[in-house]
Amino acid sequence: MKYKDYYKILGLSTSRVSIDDVKSAYRAAAKKYHPDLNVGDSLAEDKIKDINEAYRTLSNPATKRKYDRVWNSRNNAKNYHKIKGANIFSMFLGNVDKADGESIKRDKSPVKGENIETEINVGLEEAFYGVEKKISFRTVEGKMKTFSVKIPEGIRNGEKIRLIGQGKKGFNGGKNGDLFIKINIEDNECFRLYGCDLYTDLKLSPWEAALGTRVDVATIDGVTKVYVPQGIQSGEKVRIPSKGYKDGKGGRGDLVAEVKIMVPQELELDEREMFEKLREMSNFNPRKR
Repeated sequence: MKYKDYYKILGLSTSRVSIDDVKSAYRAAAKKYHPDLNVGDSLAEDKIKDINEAYRTLSNPATKRKYDRVWNSRNNAKNYHKIKGANIFSMFLGNVDKADGESIKRDKSPVKGENIETEINVGLEEAFYGVEKKISFRTVEGKMKTFSVKIPEGIRNGEKIRLIGQGKKGFNGGKNGDLFIKINIEDNECFRLYGCDLYTDLKLSPWEAALGTRVDVATIDGVTKVYVPQGIQSGEKVRIPSKGYKDGKGGRGDLVAEVKIMVPQELELDEREMFEKLREMSNFNPRKR
């Protein structure tokens, strides 16, 4: 496959950029070469294909790392030959000026280190109330590094925590990169998280579902009483306002209780007799259309 300089295609001069930098560069390049602004320009059509191809590769951390190895090896080789050539001319001719009058010299400008991205799993209640966790990961040098990370209460699923200066080291006095930690919130046995709503199971006996009742339902921060209307069916939902997950605006989502009608696995003698009597006297047929 022909090698393409994806960073150059997106208007970037270095591989030491974050995914957010890649996205910004992509938006600018895509806008510049958008087909609507370059009608009939075949070169623009080819350019937008290269831009999309570059974005697909560099916006994914895994494919970016693979591509960076190739990019760095090619560019390091170019820089080596440039510097070597400049040294040879200097040996014989002293300081050789460029056409613009600037002397040939190695670039010593500060370069910020690369950002590092990782992710951790956090329990639902830990995310709801906030927690401090210790995380450890192996650096590119093979050393183990441990951080104490404060998870703020109500953090959203997929949100990233930024630790400034904890990424890869900078060059020529440049700042270190940052460490971004993506938070994955895990459901527990009682609750499932969907956006700002929490889902739970509301288990009812056949007679509770048939006659209606009031039951206690556990919430993530306590217990609430819920009215169940008579004749409710399995799969129906009872929505309890403002008892869900935090919405980041000072409020909360809803708690959604999904009805599951449970049948006793073992019956006492008198219970069996009552069910048999109900079978004989009832005209209800759930399979009738």
